Order: sequence, then structure tokens, then C-alpha cells
Amino acid sequence: MGIRLLLGDCLKRMKSIPNDSIDSVVTDPPYGISFMGKKWDYDVPAVEVWAECLRVLKPGGHLLAFAGTRTQHRMAVRIEDAGFEIRDMIAWVYGSGFPKSLDVSKAIDKAAGAKRDVTGQHGGCGIKSGGGSKAMGVGAGYSEPAFSGLRRDIPATDAARQWQGWGTALKPALEPITVARKPLCGTVAANVLEYGTGGINVDGCRVGDNPGYKYAADRNGTTLHGEQGDRIKQTADKKGAEFIESTKGRWPANLIHDGSEEVVALLGEAARFFYCAKASKKDRGEGNNHPTVKPTDLMRYLCRLVTPPNGIVLDPFMGSGSTAVASIRENFNFVGIEMLREHFETAKRRVTVERGKIKS
Repeated sequence: MGIRLLLGDCLKRMKSIPNDSIDSVVTDPPYGISFMGKKWDYDVPAVEVWAECLRVLKPGGHLLAFAGTRTQHRMAVRIEDAGFEIRDMIAWVYGSGFPKSLDVSKAIDKAAGAKRDVTGQHGGCGIKSGGGSKAMGVGAGYSEPAFSGLRRDIPATDAARQWQGWGTALKPALEPITVARKPLCGTVAANVLEYGTGGINVDGCRVGDNPGYKYAADRNGTTLHGEQGDRIKQTADKKGAEFIESTKGRWPANLIHDGSEEVVALLGEAARFFYCAKASKKDRGEGNNHPTVKPTDLMRYLCRLVTPPNGIVLDPFMGSGSTAVASIRENFNFVGIEMLREHFETAKRRVTVERGKIKS
């Protein structure tokens, strides 16, 4: 298994990678939201970067690129403009996001130079309840009574009172992952046989053991439909099909979740989707100060989804090396590029530790 880590600008360093030599690109690039004031996050990667990814990928090779909800459209357009086919979008959904919202009422009082009174009662968020309405907004898992014992500012002006309870941002709860593919050479079958790329690893990424799952198959055993439903059953009956119980896990979906109470309450049977918690301190590794570390299990799943056995994964925005560690654990070869030396050194340490585990 080959692991190659490169320090420098990815656009320049990718020039050394031969054409049609990479099996997949799995990466967490800058989102273009100036995260924490970081200069490297001033914009999403340029078309030229994605064009280099396209050049080094084998025909039919997949690209998975994280993005922010505000700039995902720009990311996807640039990937498409580079020559990729946009195939889908995976949503990584979590419950730990914190809204970065401006309080409109407070802003109005501040602009007016008015001082707000403070009480010991808080009436904004509501108390979390066991049930609650499934509708969006107040009552979706929350009840009307206010939290008690918390400080709350009282609007000082009539204008501020009118706009109390208004903000400027939603609670972040997902990150989109653009799924793109380099154009095929001929048919899918021909491309897979020639290059080993073009398809996704469905069975290798199924979720759970899927008890009770049934699918419709005709007399020859050919699958007709997915999960059972009235419309599917009617169609299957017309074709003389029968429902066969499957012992396989569920088909991988374009949604991944963190298992939080919030998400499980929203999704219901969350077990049907791939579960992955956010990166823990242990998962990040000693001395990892990167601000946007992705969990290793998530990166393992994504690499496994689009990389053939013994394939080469490229991450042109390696950061602290989560994709590198994931590739090692999945027995893939890996090429990673990182511009900032601090994060590059962290990635090297994590790779060294991970490879040491394998040798021992």
C-alpha cells in the first residue's frame, strides 16, 4: 500500500501526477466562507483545480467534495465547468451545529443607543419536549414554556420590541457532498472492465443487516423494484413477481447522519441511513488543531463507496489527514496534498501512527 504526502499548492503539485492514474478523489476543500477569518477559505477552489483532478482521474473515476450550504452551488458549478458530470449530492446531517445569528432586536437597540434591561427569565427557545409537532418551527420537538433562570435582555425601544425574536441565520445541520464523475470511455461495463472505475460500491456500503426488507423479483430472479409499497406490489403482481426477503443491508442513500437525538427524531428510523458521529478528540489524534476535521469513519465510508479494491485515492486538500488515515484502514493507496505546513505535519504524524498499528 503506497502513501504519498505532498506539501504545497495542490494546483502545482498535481502537475506531477500522470494522466488517468487516480481511481477516486475524496476531499474536504475550502468552502469559501472565510471560516474563522482564515485566508485559505476566502473562496471555493477554482475551475483549474478541478480540471487537474479530472486530468489525473481515470475515466469514470468519481469525485466526492464537501461544501458549505451557502457556497455548494459555486463548488458544484466549478466542478461541472471543469468537465465532470454531476451525479448526486450526499447530505451529512448532524445535530451539533450552532446558529451564528444576529439578534435583530438587539441590533436595533444598539443602533439607537438604547440600553436594554436584563431579567432572570429567558423566553426565546422553549423547553425541549419528548414529542412535539412534526411541523417545522415552534413545537417541532419543543414546547412553548420558557427556560427559567437564564438571563435575557428586554427590548428598550418600540422598534426593538416589534422585531424581538427575529434573527439572520438558521441552525446549521448539514454539509453537502457533491458527487461527480469523470466522463466514461464507452459504456459503464466497458469502462469498468478497462479501468476499474465508473461504478459505486453498493454492497460494500450497505447499511445494517436490513431485517424484514423485501424486494420484488420476476420468475427469473431479476430485481424489479426496491422496497415494498402498494404501487410496487401492484406492478409486481402484474409481472407475476414475488417478494423475496433480503439479508443484505439497505441500499446506501444520499444521506448520512450523526445519530444525535435531534436527527433521529427527525428521520424516524435513522438506522436505514449510514451513521457516523462527528470527530472525537481521540479520532482527531494528538495535537491536531485543524478547525474542520472530518471523522475517519465518514471518510472511510466515502472512500469505500467510490474506490475500487487496491485503488488510489487523491485528496488535494488533505488538511490534517483524515482521508489518509481512512485510506490506510480501507487498504487503499493514497496521495494527499496540503498547503499549510502545520496541518501537513499533523497529517504525517497521523499516518505514521496508523501505519504503526498495522505493522504491530
